Amino acid sequence: MQTCFEHFAATSMLGCEDAPPRSNGSLAFGRDWERRAFGLALVLAREGHFEWEDFRQALIASIARWEGAHPEGDPTWDYYQCWLEALIGVVGEAGLVSAGELGAPAERAAQLPGT
Repeated sequence: MQTCFEHFAATSMLGCEDAPPRSNGSLAFGRDWERRAFGLALVLAREGHFEWEDFRQALIASIARWEGAHPEGDPTWDYYQCWLEALIGVVGEAGLVSAGELGAPAERAAQLPGT
């Protein structure tokens, strides 16, 4: 069951360039770590560790960097890699973990169970 914040966060992204993948109207996760990363971002923002809008702007910037570095239609596109990169960025900026504890998003995703 979603709380008011989770509902706000998920619906604030509808129709925007940072909208998460959906299948039949529901959020779509292809791997377990994607669902966990999504939930972690929501919980940390809800608990006040960072503003949801700051996370969204980091996600938009991450998507833009990926698009700028890859040709249109590149099959390596992975929305949740961009999500993870944005999450790592805002978590680091919030001081929740040290810079030494953070690695490249792909490295972090590879360490998560269920990838």
